[in-house]
Amino acid sequence: MHNMKRSYILILFVCMVFAMTANANARSLEIDIYGPGQNKINLIQSKPVIAPAAQKSPQTVESAAELSKLIHNNLYYLPFMNLIKGKNILGGNIVAGGTGKSIDFKKYQLANVDLLVTEVWPEVPNNGRPRVELRAFEVFTGKLVLGKAYSELTPENMPNVADRFCSALMKKLTGRGEFFLSTLAFVKKANPKKKDIWTVRPTGRDLNRLTNMSGLAMSPTWSPDGRYILFSHIGKRYHSLGIWDRLTQRVQKVKFPGNTIIGPAFLPDNKVAVSLAAGGNPDIYLLNHKFKREKTLVQNWAIDVSPSFDETGKKMVFVSSRRGNPHIFLKDLPSGKETRITRNGKYNTSPSISPDGELVVFARRTPQGHRIFAMDLVTGKEKQITFGPGNDEMPAFGPDGFFVAFSSNRSGEYKIYLTTRHGGTPRMVKTGSGEATLPSWGMVPAVSGR
Repeated sequence: MHNMKRSYILILFVCMVFAMTANANARSLEIDIYGPGQNKINLIQSKPVIAPAAQKSPQTVESAAELSKLIHNNLYYLPFMNLIKGKNILGGNIVAGGTGKSIDFKKYQLANVDLLVTEVWPEVPNNGRPRVELRAFEVFTGKLVLGKAYSELTPENMPNVADRFCSALMKKLTGRGEFFLSTLAFVKKANPKKKDIWTVRPTGRDLNRLTNMSGLAMSPTWSPDGRYILFSHIGKRYHSLGIWDRLTQRVQKVKFPGNTIIGPAFLPDNKVAVSLAAGGNPDIYLLNHKFKREKTLVQNWAIDVSPSFDETGKKMVFVSSRRGNPHIFLKDLPSGKETRITRNGKYNTSPSISPDGELVVFARRTPQGHRIFAMDLVTGKEKQITFGPGNDEMPAFGPDGFFVAFSSNRSGEYKIYLTTRHGGTPRMVKTGSGEATLPSWGMVPAVSGR
């Protein structure tokens, strides 16, 4: 009887341990990127599977390796992803094929992998185009989370394939996937008297200079349709509003009375807000689609600059010196009501409001240097999200309302970094040599492909 009791207790203990392990492994792969707490997903990419006939093509073998590398580089920028190395997989990080039946999920379960990404290059029919099948599986259940096939596989289009797959995967996990389909405009310093507008993907690809003009190009802003980048241009004789057109690849300049043009910002309807000094301190004006003054948005004896809008165009945050020091204010445009939202610190600048209108990130001067803070407009609470070293400045919300780009000289020279609305370890965006500041997000044109 005593032995039977011991056996029963042992069986019960084993069942409890199994249940606890199963529960831990079966945790949801969905990520709430807006919630305060984020669980991390352990993800691994298996080695590409190339059909025997396709292996005879050196170009296919090279393309498979390149695509795998591009996807890995993309996923590195997701703070909720923990990328597992292949050497941790007992028996090797290889799969027999792309279907669930051809995958030994047990060896990945033993390595605590949550999500497995496979890359299969099937045989190509005569005169057919190369094709790749990308899939993501939930390791504990073997369930297919995402499956995509792509046939636009030229070397030039390979990065776009990686972006579209990673965007679809992020959207599946979080509900938003704009990050991989977005781009950053920023200012790069050539010398003390010359700064130009450049663009780069947030993952560090496609670095491109857009302007090459004398003087200082500052404060770029993307139009919602992705066609225009507006910026302030400071020349030897006058200031102007610079307008870069994606279709023509050219820049035109518009002058305004007062010769002071600061920080343009697009509204959702493609109209523009900008600070102009027509005869005194700068006020914020609305420009129409022809970049002519339409009406005044903020007028005060003080300095009012740096407008930023939510996706409805009804909320605008800006900086004003009306209380003696620069502080962040919120204006409800339908009612005209203005509210001061920063109460701490004596120097708060560069606000950027999230697309949903619930969070504002801004820079504050602290005894340790400039830092980025986030203000929750719903609760009224603020949180510091960067901690240096050096100065962290000029934050900008991404189109998903999750990622935040900012400038920092933590490495000695100002560069562009990425963090999130919750903070976390910043990732530096590769922008080449030279000082990089004033990031602004935009969406890149859609690319065909399944």
